[in-house]
Amino acid sequence: MGLFKKERPTPMHIAGIQLKCEICKQENFYAREAQLNTPGLTFLDLDWMNATATCAVCANCGYVHWFLPT
Repeated sequence: MGLFKKERPTPMHIAGIQLKCEICKQENFYAREAQLNTPGLTFLDLDWMNATATCAVCANCGYVHWFLPT
């Protein structure tokens, strides 16, 4: 997302399949990443080493679809 531009939702493909929202069946999403924190690395103040998940936020209803790293 740019500093002065509004991000536009787009269709997303996961493993070659077009994603549809599980709630409203819409096909446009905002792409996000989320850190998957673990207690051990957080205790050691090493949160930056945790894996990240890909998130698809539905542009219509806001439902968040999470996809773990492969």
